[in-house]
Amino acid sequence: MEYRSLGRTGMQVSPLCLGAMMFGSLGEPDHDKSIAVIHAALDAGINFVDTADVYSQGESEVIVGKALAGGKRDDVILATKVHGQMGVPADAPLGTKGDPNKQGNSRRWIVREVEDSLRRLRTDYIDLYQIHRPDPDTDDEETLSALTDLQRQGKIRAFGSSTYPAYRVVEAQWTAERRGLERFRTEQPPYSLLVRGIEADLLPVAQKYGLGILPWSPLAGGWLSGKYRKNAPEVPKSHRAQRIPARYDMSLPANQSKLDAADALGALADEAGVPLVHLAIAFVIRHPAVTSAIIGPRTMDQLTSQLGAADLTLDQKVLDRIDEIVPPGTNVNPADAGYVPPALANPDLRRR
Repeated sequence: MEYRSLGRTGMQVSPLCLGAMMFGSLGEPDHDKSIAVIHAALDAGINFVDTADVYSQGESEVIVGKALAGGKRDDVILATKVHGQMGVPADAPLGTKGDPNKQGNSRRWIVREVEDSLRRLRTDYIDLYQIHRPDPDTDDEETLSALTDLQRQGKIRAFGSSTYPAYRVVEAQWTAERRGLERFRTEQPPYSLLVRGIEADLLPVAQKYGLGILPWSPLAGGWLSGKYRKNAPEVPKSHRAQRIPARYDMSLPANQSKLDAADALGALADEAGVPLVHLAIAFVIRHPAVTSAIIGPRTMDQLTSQLGAADLTLDQKVLDRIDEIVPPGTNVNPADAGYVPPALANPDLRRR
């Protein structure tokens, strides 16, 4: 497997990153089965594992820590994230409120939560520590200064952001330069054949600042698994659809548009003689700005079905057809952008 530079950190990572969101109570609750998937990914040449404190309320980190015990840790670039609400039941609905100080991007929370992540992961350092979402209530300087201190203490090697809009990425870079702080070295955005909005601004910004780009959900939450076709007997059931049903509600026009696009992309994959899963992941990792795509298998079969994408090269005719189905810079469903600016989410911010 080829390896790529993780931004300008000097670390080298595989073009596929194993995402651990589905390991734990919200996906596969059997720790041994999840550990077997992690070991199989490492055996296949993947050296990059990404998790987050909020995944199953820390259980994902515990599973990853178990899997990397016994000498495997030093051979893996290990990434995790901080920001989401902790201290609530793992199966609580999205947006469930808990202690308001057990979330966010404040120095107080970051320096506390990194210790919990280190303990759960059974390690004394994290290679890439990421801010999971922007926090409108916290200055970039507050966040960056805390991360800089953790880096200088040796608890983290590098840090990055996740699902930041392009303007927030730029602001953070400027803040780091002005204040003499270390800077975000990576960004983790949503990117797939159905969610191409970042091509318009974020990806060019990332290239300008030398950021590593680690797209999440290259299969668009399962829409590009090959199961979403117009002739399918029923809508597939999935763990993610249970958690965020609106993204899969076929009565919504935006989801009907996604079904149309997914069906057309499936037909294109059939014509090209490749699985749609491979077509989707290969498209993401072949973008010049992309470092490594985060795949999130729950089962061994799902992992096996995705590994071959790293070896696939798409020709220009196929890429042109993709652009016809989903124009560059377009999110078929705008709700899939991953981040809603506060001014859009809160009506009070746009009314007197």
